[in-house]
Amino acid sequence: MEAIIKELNQFLEGNYMAIHTYDQYIHHTNDQKIKNVLQNIQQNHKQHAAMIAKRIQDLGGVPVHDVTVKGKMIEFMSKVKGTTTDTNAILKDASVGENRGIQTSKELLDGDLDSESLRLVKEILERDQQHVEFLNRHIESH
Repeated sequence: MEAIIKELNQFLEGNYMAIHTYDQYIHHTNDQKIKNVLQNIQQNHKQHAAMIAKRIQDLGGVPVHDVTVKGKMIEFMSKVKGTTTDTNAILKDASVGENRGIQTSKELLDGDLDSESLRLVKEILERDQQHVEFLNRHIESH
């Protein structure tokens, strides 16, 4: 059970990182249409975080409530890298970030999950894949 809770908490932390990152994207875009797109994706990540937190509690664990120190360093480094207000650059960065999150999550979930947790995570990762496709469509049409 501990291994399942630990993996779910790492997955939850990834969702928190996404939420924080979308805050930056939303703050740096002046295009209201794109801001709405980014806000919708961010809301999805917040819903996913709530679903994972509930699952952790149902398993008797305590969900993390934010990003750990390691995660904060990664966030800090991405901020140092520089922020842009270029809409296409923001959309591309968001798409790359979503893809990276999906890949990291797949590597993280190395078979320790119970069937219910695995079903939930797969459902969330499918939704994240839809985010990538949605972002990529906006890059092309922007």
